[in-house]
Amino acid sequence: MTAPTDATTVIDDLALHYLDWGTAGHPPLLCLHGITQTAHSWDEVAPKLARSHHVRALDQRGHGDSSWAPDGDYRLATQSRDVERFIETSLCTPTVVVALSMGGLVALTLTARRPDLVRALVVVDIAPEVQRGGVDNIRSFVAATDELDTFDDFVARAHAFNPRRSLANIRERLRHNLKRTPGGRWTWKYDPALRDPARIAVDMDDLWTRAAGIRCPVLIVRGGESDILAPEVAARFAGIVGAEVRTVPGAGHSVMGDNPGGFLAAVEPFLAALPPA
Repeated sequence: MTAPTDATTVIDDLALHYLDWGTAGHPPLLCLHGITQTAHSWDEVAPKLARSHHVRALDQRGHGDSSWAPDGDYRLATQSRDVERFIETSLCTPTVVVALSMGGLVALTLTARRPDLVRALVVVDIAPEVQRGGVDNIRSFVAATDELDTFDDFVARAHAFNPRRSLANIRERLRHNLKRTPGGRWTWKYDPALRDPARIAVDMDDLWTRAAGIRCPVLIVRGGESDILAPEVAARFAGIVGAEVRTVPGAGHSVMGDNPGGFLAAVEPFLAALPPA
């Protein structure tokens, strides 16, 4: 399968868009993106993961082609309940969850609360503690002017933020994350409320404690050049959840897009070693 099928499900009156990469009959695997990103964040690796799993990638509430939360509620607990309902209604079986950054925190929250729904967990470049410098870099990028004259103005901004990516790759990713305004300019698809990351982090305080109760198989994947997840924090996190840390060289925070081959080399052996579903 070389391209996904677009699909939508309704959860608590929100239309949540997702990509279905197949392959039907294989164990389910759900991908969750980072803040202000989309399900297409996984495009570089989803086709390979679909060789052994039925892969879906979800646009979380307020992101991509999913509905915005009318009350502006983007807390981890709320997003984790969306994922809980999605697994219960669309996947109908315990699922492998592979999740980056904000999505990783959502996945941790869900796994701690509903361990029966998560077969295994791959946490990508995130932990209950993050490096302030990396967070400030993301905050500055997200807080920059949200309307520009041309699509390529956004491409140039994104390339300056992450020069590991080619311009062609950035154009393809932003094609799914930008829209035209009525006045003909370009802006982000995501809910402007997400420009304040505090809306996400408001319930992070006890995440170390909640994570300590996780018992499913866990893999932590860290970008070798990440400014978000420090090696010592990754090691502490791994000790708490009984995980291995695999570091992907040549990758920053968005590991799977910065070095897809390295990401797959870290993740596929973990998936292959899981007990049969």
